[in-house]
Amino acid sequence: MAEKLKIISLGGLNEIGKNLTVYEYGGDIIVVDVGMGFPDDDMYGIDVVIPDFTYLIKNQDKIRGIFLTHGHEDHIGSIPYLLRSINAPIYATRMTAGLVRLKLEEHRLVDKTKLITCEAGEVVKAGKFSVEFIHVNHSIADAVAFAIKTPVGTVVHTGDFKIDTTPIQGGMTDLARLGELGKKGVLALLADSTNVERPGFTKSERSVGESFDALFRGCDNRIIVTTFASNVDRLQQVISVAAKYGRKVAVTGRSMENAMKVSVELGYMKIPDGVLVDVNHIKSLPDNKVCIITTGSQGETMSALTRMAFNTHKQVEIRAGDRVILSASAIPGNENAIGSVINELYRKDAEVINERSGPLHVSGHACQEELKIIHALVKPKFFIPVHGEQRMLKTHSKLAQDMGMDPRRIIISDIGKVIELTPNSAKINGTVPAGKVFVDGYGVGDVGSVVLRDRKHLAEDGMIVVVVSMSSEDGSVVSGPDIITRGFVYVKESEGLMEELRRVAVGALEQCERERCTDWSAIKAEIKTDLSNFLYKKTKRNPMILPVIMEV
Repeated sequence: MAEKLKIISLGGLNEIGKNLTVYEYGGDIIVVDVGMGFPDDDMYGIDVVIPDFTYLIKNQDKIRGIFLTHGHEDHIGSIPYLLRSINAPIYATRMTAGLVRLKLEEHRLVDKTKLITCEAGEVVKAGKFSVEFIHVNHSIADAVAFAIKTPVGTVVHTGDFKIDTTPIQGGMTDLARLGELGKKGVLALLADSTNVERPGFTKSERSVGESFDALFRGCDNRIIVTTFASNVDRLQQVISVAAKYGRKVAVTGRSMENAMKVSVELGYMKIPDGVLVDVNHIKSLPDNKVCIITTGSQGETMSALTRMAFNTHKQVEIRAGDRVILSASAIPGNENAIGSVINELYRKDAEVINERSGPLHVSGHACQEELKIIHALVKPKFFIPVHGEQRMLKTHSKLAQDMGMDPRRIIISDIGKVIELTPNSAKINGTVPAGKVFVDGYGVGDVGSVVLRDRKHLAEDGMIVVVVSMSSEDGSVVSGPDIITRGFVYVKESEGLMEELRRVAVGALEQCERERCTDWSAIKAEIKTDLSNFLYKKTKRNPMILPVIMEV
């Protein structure tokens, strides 16, 4: 009985973010990407969402390596949390490794972790797998796809990619190599589905540079640009245009400073001498000599642009006439936050320029025509769409069918499902534990769905605490019940309602006394039920009710 190749996604299917794919053959496992996701609006207090690592922790002695496609948070963000439990070498290109190293320093894991830098074109042996790094274009430098050779066949895992024929640096996606692999025969293709709903081709990064040039030319005011910190090519274009028009560039925002530091050290950015200045020095320069690059393109509350807009930034405040260029599109779910920052900029009489006024941002993901090129070159026997919500996975499946793929050879999976491949078959067989694990402060996974449900309850309806002191000898009520509320009603204006609540609580205690009930949990339950019923009738609200009994 020959072994089967198992492919298990622990994240990145039916969701955007927290990408993590497990490849398993016999006694060997490799992990591709260890990403994190961002919390939804109803996840009160949650900082980030990470995949459930149970399966990897259980099989940690089989893990031969962690391979990273590129340095975005949704592909590397959970690494520190995984490394708390397992120890495996990490293989990544130079830019990705540089960003991972910053993360490991922050979590004090550098000395314990083996971080190995690879170049596009290299092949790494990991147990029964060999993994080839293939250069692709994306909105961050040094992105790669993988050709994973296994005893049952080769799997191409694209990671996030687009085909940019005029990239700022690093050359076009290596289509020739993908075509060679396709000729030799590819068992399965796992491809990025993010932009599969968009027809045509994604525009080249270079088109953004032309828009910047037009906006810098002849502008006499300060120029403030915000974009994704990791988009090194975009930063390079802003710096080049600023230098061309004699402006000094100051950078503000921690992630932006980190990304610049890594990319300059690695030679991915070339900054002309004397162009960069410290943000503290810009006050002394005339307005038409200043360009500020800042974080905050998604309206994040603590980001530099938000602080500038709301006057809490130590060095820079927005002035009337400032030209603010938003060179990023809204990640779904962030529209309101961005809207409030833009409104504040308008209130300060700044000139806000976003995508509506010209191509100021291009996506890092392939549109339909580019995806078709990849399908045509790789010619896989089986196709597994990844990296997208259900509608994207289904649309990608239809795109493959339009190109002549047999629908029976397309597998739309879900996180936790195990896909088993042999040279001639592919099917879903079984599941492993998978889901969302919440990180709140230093706590990982200690906030589960029950705690979140309570937070939601408290946020929506508030709470009422009923305090009663009872005698330890005969169980009679010594004092109380006292009623304390938080987030339910404003007590000073609702004294009548508070008095009624107190009467209901007293009634519940008397009822217990009549029934000679001395079990405290039963008494608490009685108080809770009576108050809850009364409040719902009276106010149509369901606050959290916490009876507290003190023994005296």
